[in-house]
Amino acid sequence: MLGDSAYDTLDWHDYLLAAGVVPIAPYNARNTDDPLDIEYRVEDRIKEHSTDVKLKQSTLDETYNRRTGVERTNDAVKNCGLGHVRARGRVHARAQVFLSLCLRLVIAITNYERGDNPGSTIITV
Repeated sequence: MLGDSAYDTLDWHDYLLAAGVVPIAPYNARNTDDPLDIEYRVEDRIKEHSTDVKLKQSTLDETYNRRTGVERTNDAVKNCGLGHVRARGRVHARAQVFLSLCLRLVIAITNYERGDNPGSTIITV
């Protein structure tokens, strides 16, 4: 589960870890005078609750960096006037992601055909 630093909450991390899901959100030292030497909160939670689980920093970084593609896709949906991406449940979320990716593909092809930047999340009219 990916999230930005707003998702750096102990309850969220502990809930996901108990469910067998690895939460990846950047550590945010906003409410402490003694910040931890970590990049992701999950590093501290794993160390505190388990002795046999090891995290690979490069895998955490690569996984978190994939979030950029998702954010750009969500931005494309908003730019086309379709509002915020909201879906409950795995099936609905997968359908929403599929439709959003189809929209991104249409935007990329349209921009390419018009000689515009295919990486843009908007279509200029």
